[in-house]
Amino acid sequence: MMAVILAGGLGTRLKEYTKEEVPKPMVKINGEPILQYQLKNLKKYGINEIIMVLGYMGNKIKEYFGDGTKFGVTIKYFEETIPLGTAGALYYLGNILQKQFIVVYGDIIFDMDFDRFISFHSKNGAVCSMVIHPNNHPFDSDVIVLDNNNKVTEILEKNQNRDFYYNNCVIAGVFLLDISILEYIKEGKKLDLEKDVVMKMLPTKKVFGYRTTEYLKDMGTPERYLLVQEHISKGIVAHGNLSNRQKAVFLDRDGTINKYCGLVSKPEEMEILEEAYTAIKLLNNSEYLCIVITNQPVIARNLCTIDDLNNIHKKLDYELGVRGVYIDDLYYCPHHPDKGYPEENKLYKVECECRKPKTGLVQKAAEKYNIDLSASYFIGDTTVDVQTGKNSGMKTILLASGEGGKDAKYEAIPDYFAADILEAVKIVIPE
Repeated sequence: MMAVILAGGLGTRLKEYTKEEVPKPMVKINGEPILQYQLKNLKKYGINEIIMVLGYMGNKIKEYFGDGTKFGVTIKYFEETIPLGTAGALYYLGNILQKQFIVVYGDIIFDMDFDRFISFHSKNGAVCSMVIHPNNHPFDSDVIVLDNNNKVTEILEKNQNRDFYYNNCVIAGVFLLDISILEYIKEGKKLDLEKDVVMKMLPTKKVFGYRTTEYLKDMGTPERYLLVQEHISKGIVAHGNLSNRQKAVFLDRDGTINKYCGLVSKPEEMEILEEAYTAIKLLNNSEYLCIVITNQPVIARNLCTIDDLNNIHKKLDYELGVRGVYIDDLYYCPHHPDKGYPEENKLYKVECECRKPKTGLVQKAAEKYNIDLSASYFIGDTTVDVQTGKNSGMKTILLASGEGGKDAKYEAIPDYFAADILEAVKIVIPE
């Protein structure tokens, strides 16, 4: 497999952290340029043939990396005489590109399992697969919309006025492309890969979003630069690679993250607890994934539709994103086993394996993200949540917020008690 690294960034906002003027991909973190971290991760998965697309001060990159021999890879260079955006240079690489190739933006730190990504691409027969993830600044990022099969249906550009709720599902800057995309790229044109190429492919080509919890962060601002440096030092970046067993904190929704008010059937009824923002931020800056598992019988009871529930969860994502935090994923059960009510939606009035305290949703998340449940926690406000955690082999924390365990459906004893989600997370991550 071959990778094209787009390494022409200016890095003007990071000059205070560089002792000399260098292109953005050469900014050092803990003594190594961003590009060197990228090469290490690519090489680990047998991606040894590298093409670097150079622009501003490209000579600095060539001097440092040479032909790649000392880094265990082979490097070729393409130097832009005029800026060609994030896609224009691919036209001139057509005669050396393989049938499938990786494209990486040169200003991001990442550590990901490329074998998983390539397998996803192959399984879906995709022409383009984009790595996507939630981040702490979705409001100034390109966001994608997926269907139920992870196919991309829309790209919401970062400069677009978004006066609506949307999922925190951000393009991360790593792509797997089929060489057939070159039909969308013309000679000498400055083109944006997402806007001018991928968006035009959506109506007729198979474009998929590969959602991952792995570490991928851009270095666009001094604040993000300092955060990434801290995360590398703490080992968070390397640990997040999904070839490693992950730890997670599974959260209930109602009464844990948002104010308990019975069954939430409209976005305006979703009111996030203030302490939840701080708690989730602590998780985002730790080795623990943050995954929501929630029973939502509002569907079975016909109080709202699946689309309505998705809009509620879009509001949750949106409100968290505005405050700079995110959940890694959310799983819900729409079923309810009790039948016989005149207004019920019979399609969802069934026994299932996903309704807590059964472990179907937990197991689904554990499989997708390689989670070690024995090293993980379940936090919630009901005995149902405690029993779910016990059934899954996790440690459990029962909250006094929300229902405060008053549902009394199960006699499961939690490992810990806490006043609210913030106190519970501080049990998991002691200060």
